[in-house]
Amino acid sequence: MSVRVGTRGSRLALAQTATVIKKIQSLGIEVEQKIINTQGDEVTGIPLHAIGKQGVFVRALDDAILNNEIDCAVHSMKDIPALRPSGLITSAILPRDSPADFLAYSGPVSSVRIVGTSSTRRRAQLLRHDPGLEIKDLRGNVDTRVKKLSEGQFHAIVLAEAGLSRLGIRIPGDRLPPEKFVPTANQGTIAVVSRADPSLIEVLSSLDHPVTRKDVAIERAVMEQIGAGCFTPMGIYCKNGHLIAEVLSLDGKRTERIEKNIGTLEDARAEGTAFRSVAGDLIAEAYHTLGISYER
Repeated sequence: MSVRVGTRGSRLALAQTATVIKKIQSLGIEVEQKIINTQGDEVTGIPLHAIGKQGVFVRALDDAILNNEIDCAVHSMKDIPALRPSGLITSAILPRDSPADFLAYSGPVSSVRIVGTSSTRRRAQLLRHDPGLEIKDLRGNVDTRVKKLSEGQFHAIVLAEAGLSRLGIRIPGDRLPPEKFVPTANQGTIAVVSRADPSLIEVLSSLDHPVTRKDVAIERAVMEQIGAGCFTPMGIYCKNGHLIAEVLSLDGKRTERIEKNIGTLEDARAEGTAFRSVAGDLIAEAYHTLGISYER
């Protein structure tokens, strides 16, 4: 048996895919890697929310699986949208790396005034922490963003700590505690998506980490019930069943937040539904400000 593994072509995507390939090969199975270009990689001059809905890094890989060009694909799980095409399954979720954001900068933190990020969540959380910051859009892969920081285009940039670790990048800065700067759902997690083929699932499921799968499933259940998408400044983080979720205004001045211990997916869905009603005004406001239609 051999497995064709699809991936984006960025250095981070290739590093994540290399981890998965190594695990599959350790089972005595041959692996072929295939690079697939995605809309999120090709359109880099505008913020993510302006391209389209969540999934801009995923759709092309989904299509490649369904068209039998590849057998499975490796993703940052946070990029996978809630609604999935029929015939696909998340066969494996690897042990979670750091879920935290990392504020990269040099010199004294008091001199940081201009911060680069394209995430509405990170923007709102930074402004909540320091309303005097100027937040500018920053797209591109990790290397591109780090280069722009070194060139002095920004005083600081925000990156996922897990991505830096996977690339072996050591850079001055501070880890932003996930309890305060609540990350996006599933941040720090690598997932393998495949066709719903029993023989393929049998192989890939041996890579699965049940504890991580449960935590990210709780996060996704809450996310799906809230239904706010990537346009809303929203963080959802669960560790060993302890859930923290928050929705912020775009300027970071207002926040709705819950913190609960969650035992089952049913509990998670109930919490998500209840939180949607509490945070609905902030969600609608974010969509309206960004010029996107929203139905409650």
